[in-house]
Formats: sequence, structure tokens, C-alpha cells
Amino acid sequence: MSFTVTRVIPTLRMFDIAKTREFYLDYLGFVVDFEHRFHDNAPLYMGISRDGLVLHLSEHHGDGSPGVHITIEITGVNELHRELQAKNYRFMNPGISETEWGTRDMGVIDPVGNRLTFSERITTNS
Repeated sequence: MSFTVTRVIPTLRMFDIAKTREFYLDYLGFVVDFEHRFHDNAPLYMGISRDGLVLHLSEHHGDGSPGVHITIEITGVNELHRELQAKNYRFMNPGISETEWGTRDMGVIDPVGNRLTFSERITTNS
């Protein structure tokens, strides 16, 4: 029997809510889909999205380890790069590199060391 994957949603660890919001919302352009706490002093669990990409961010101790790496396959890496460069974010100045396996990659690192690589397949007209 087979199954169909409809979506994978990574859960990334966060520690500083203000810095996390600055990075994901202000810099990367995500919007908040939901926020959840079990009570006023409980850790925050937040869902964010942008252009079909959904991420969950969590302060909960058991949700994710800081420093994970996710690769996000996209089209339009040049456009995203221009958008981010225009923001003059003082903590990040990503470039684009071509890989030997045929992608153009732009990497960013969030406030707790999680790495997000936006990767576009290079097409050739051979």
C-alpha cells in the first residue's frame, strides 16, 4: 500500500520571540498563521507561512534542536535575494552560490542557528 505526502511542516526551535519575529516576519516576510500557549506563562508555539511554505516555531523544550538545516526548493531565488538585500537587515547578508549538483542556493541563519537554504534547480537547454 502506498501513501501520498501532502505537506511536510518542519518545527524549528526558538528562544527569543522578539528576535524570531524580526527574522521570520520582518526580514523573510512570513505571516503568523496561529499562536498557541497552554497558559500565559507557557512556551509559545507559532505557525508561520509564506508563498506556500509553512513552518512551525516552538519554545517548547522537546520541539526541535537548535542548529538544524532545512532545504527549501523554490523558483525565483534571484528575486528572493533581491528582496532580502533591499531590507538591509544588519544580521544577515546572504549571497547565492552555484553547487556542483546543479542548484543555485541562498542560505540564511535564524537567531538560534537554524539554517534555511533556499535552493533553485538550474535548468539547462541541452
